[in-house]
Amino acid sequence: MRCVGITAVILLALSQAGSAQDAAERYNDYPTVARADYVFGCMATNGQTRQMLVQCSCSIDEIASILPYEKYTEAETVLSMRRVGGERMAVFNNSAAAQNLVVELRRAQAEAELVCF
Repeated sequence: MRCVGITAVILLALSQAGSAQDAAERYNDYPTVARADYVFGCMATNGQTRQMLVQCSCSIDEIASILPYEKYTEAETVLSMRRVGGERMAVFNNSAAAQNLVVELRRAQAEAELVCF
C-alpha cells in the first residue's frame, strides 16, 4: 500500500514538472526583438517613463505566459491585415479562425493589463 502512495506522489510530481516545463518553453519562445517591439509600442502609447517600461515589460511577459508566440504572430498579422482594408483582406475580417486568433490575443492582453497596470 505504501508503494502505491509513493508511486502516486512521484507521478503527480512528474506531471506538474512537465506542465511547468511546457509553460516555461511557451514563455521563452518569444524572441527578444518581438518583446522589445511590443514594449516600444506600449510605451509610445502610454508614456516614455521608467514606470511604463516596467509595466509594458510585465505586459508582454504575461501575454507570453498565456499565448504561444506562433499564435501571437498570427493574431498580430490578422490585425495588421485588417488595417490594410480592401476586398482581398475580407478573409481577415470574416474568417472564424482569424476572429478566434484575435479573441485569444485580446483575452491575453486584458489579463496582462489586469496584472501589470
